[in-house]
Amino acid sequence: MQRVYVGLTGLAVVTVLIVLASAVVAWRSNDMPVSAIGGANSSVVANMTALGNSLGEKVKDEPLAELGAAPSTASTEKTDAAEAARQQEAQSQQNGEAR
Repeated sequence: MQRVYVGLTGLAVVTVLIVLASAVVAWRSNDMPVSAIGGANSSVVANMTALGNSLGEKVKDEPLAELGAAPSTASTEKTDAAEAARQQEAQSQQNGEAR
């Protein structure tokens, strides 16, 4: 039973720490950003990046696929699930008859 109390106490402590950290971050973000003389205006820079790339480059939707870490979900040909199922069934029947 002591293990349960220790576990619940640890969970409560971690929860309180997360709430405190969240409060500090929220309080800190209410401050006005410091801007240097001749520096970029933060609201203008934020608006420029929110609208996308202004250089005309294509937005990359699948960065993992471009790195080769995951297959791309974009398909160049139309797929029909019913047709694919029929082809798979035909192949399994041919394999069954050949054995």
